[in-house]
Amino acid sequence: MHMKKTEKVRLIALGGVGEIGKNMYVVEIDSNIFVVDAGLMYPENEMLGIDVVIPDISYLIENKDRVQAVFLTHGHDEHIGGVFHLIQQLKVPVYGTKLTLALLREKLKPYQLLDKADLREVTEKTTISFESSKVSFFRTYHSIPDSVGICFHTSMGAIVHTGDFKFDQTPVGQQFIDMGRMAKIGNEGVLCLLSDSMNAEIPGYTGSESVVGEEIKDIVYGAKGRVIVSLFASNIHRIQQVIDAAQKCKRKLAVVGKNISQTIQLATKLGYLSVSDDLLIPVQNISKYPKHKVVIMTTSHKGEPLSVLTKMAKGTHKQYNIEKGDTVLIASTPIPGHELTFSKTIDRLFRAGANVVGKNKNIHISGHGYQEELKLMLNLMKPKYFIPIHGEYKMQKAHAKLATSVGVAEKNIFLVEKGEVIEFHQGTVKTGQKVPAGNILIDGLGVGDVGNIVLRDRRLLSQDGILIVVVTLNKSTKQIVAGPEIITRGFVYVRESEQLIAEAVDQVQSILVKCMEEQTVEWSSMKQNIRDTLNQFLFERTKRRPMILPIIMEV
Repeated sequence: MHMKKTEKVRLIALGGVGEIGKNMYVVEIDSNIFVVDAGLMYPENEMLGIDVVIPDISYLIENKDRVQAVFLTHGHDEHIGGVFHLIQQLKVPVYGTKLTLALLREKLKPYQLLDKADLREVTEKTTISFESSKVSFFRTYHSIPDSVGICFHTSMGAIVHTGDFKFDQTPVGQQFIDMGRMAKIGNEGVLCLLSDSMNAEIPGYTGSESVVGEEIKDIVYGAKGRVIVSLFASNIHRIQQVIDAAQKCKRKLAVVGKNISQTIQLATKLGYLSVSDDLLIPVQNISKYPKHKVVIMTTSHKGEPLSVLTKMAKGTHKQYNIEKGDTVLIASTPIPGHELTFSKTIDRLFRAGANVVGKNKNIHISGHGYQEELKLMLNLMKPKYFIPIHGEYKMQKAHAKLATSVGVAEKNIFLVEKGEVIEFHQGTVKTGQKVPAGNILIDGLGVGDVGNIVLRDRRLLSQDGILIVVVTLNKSTKQIVAGPEIITRGFVYVRESEQLIAEAVDQVQSILVKCMEEQTVEWSSMKQNIRDTLNQFLFERTKRRPMILPIIMEV
């Protein structure tokens, strides 16, 4: 098929730059809009009570008639966790590989979107034609099978999105990266490369997954008691290595956690995991086997790699707790912002009597390439322009330096912010324009109903607590019928602060009497007077500023 000549290409990151996760990238080719990935991000510490964060897609909703397709690079939450919101708002086909779509279907079930979703399977050999471009795929290697890079072919050159990748010469499952296809794309001409920056600060090459498999087998073989392995539920390769180690060492495998159980069941059904029928045992049957005959596999919850292990170490897990003599393998790394929790959990594991195996052994290797692998990708693709993506700003900056070291002109490298537009038109490139971009916060079933004001209130409540003033007034006589009564939570211990509360009641009473004498009976004015007076009084006495909620009732 002969492609129509491309007049204009625009590239926009709606997420995944200046942060870890929440990947979403927009490729506009003339009037057509394509979306690459729609992921989630786990909340930062100041996002109190928030479950997950997804990208703001208001730009796509405004231009929904132009959105042609969504392409998914692989099945990690940071890349598919926000697809449900896209499907709710846009009627658009979603393309992904077999495992990616299988994992996505599980995520769409709670939202009852399976009937509405138009999911279309692709392989690395698939080519999809559109009006002014065609889209092809190339096989990459990551910590989950069926990962691909995406190539948008235009008359101006190719736009290539690598997805997450590493170059592993001895991969698990013999799923080799397609370097020949990458070199072919590079030789045909790449206008712009968007490439994974997660490990751009780390020199050298990532280790091989085959080394990890042997290390896990050695540790399981040498352990005298039970072996507990903590890993990410989406790391299919690592799960297979634990299964292989348990089988080789003639141990039974118990899986703790609904998330990882579902992943094993799904991946086994699709042929991505190989598990013998007699290997798996229910968690409640662990005690029926000798300690040296059991391996327990646990996973993370909401991005915190050791959340289940934390309960086990505290002795609060309802199924299994850490015992003296257990060997704990931590085959995962903390996501940024959770390092302190990670460290404290390891400390608790040692206190519980476990032998913890982590950084000192090769039992976890990143699925993201180090500097030499990122250089190799750049050399294979030979892009004219380059945009480092998926990473914090410091990672993007390090990746930009790597690009200049392999010959990409510094003026052709763009460190983009969320919403920033890079536009290619008639042989020139320009930046500066911005589209709406930001966070949509998900708390329980609420999508986007928690904003900055709600977060500010939660922060205030967490710092100094809340003080509620309840009073009942007679509207006709302008007299106090009941109260004022003060209720506090998280501010002071009432039994030890009776004098302070009594003085605060007196303050409120005098404000109300004064307001009624001055004929100020408008509720908003009375409430504001109570807030202002109590705020000053309590700060002078306690140096704290609780949230003050006056409640006035009339009879």
